Amino acid sequence: MELRKIDKTNLWEILDLSVKEEQTDFVDTNTQSILEAYAAVASGDVALPFGIYHDGRPVGFVMFGYGQTGDPQEPRVAAGNYCIWRFMIGRSCQRQGLGRRALALSLEYLRTFPCGRADCCWLSYEPDNQGARALYRSAGFAENGERCGEEIVAVKRL
Repeated sequence: MELRKIDKTNLWEILDLSVKEEQTDFVDTNTQSILEAYAAVASGDVALPFGIYHDGRPVGFVMFGYGQTGDPQEPRVAAGNYCIWRFMIGRSCQRQGLGRRALALSLEYLRTFPCGRADCCWLSYEPDNQGARALYRSAGFAENGERCGEEIVAVKRL
């Protein structure tokens, strides 16, 4: 499994990935995420979008952030830390252990501190998204009592 930066060679195959219908309320489309990444970078913020590949084929998408963006709904933990801003595994690739492996790979990447040192990584998820909650807990993320908008914030030390 590997992470590949999103560029003109893989953009369309990543945009073609989608989650199951019942998951669409929990995660933005990859198109929305990549547009948001472009806008963030254009505004001077950090957004690092990657395709997740297994055996040479695209199976998911992950996007990282670093530090604060000035969003009034942003949790305090954002200051000086990494964020897994988006994380998805395509519908045909789910229930195969790829999400767990991709999350571990994502944390390995963040431990290289690509944008600077940090104590932890945070992420957020919809309260009704029990699948995400279980996955993140199994990887060592713990809810810290903060919210990002309506979403629950969970944190893992790097």
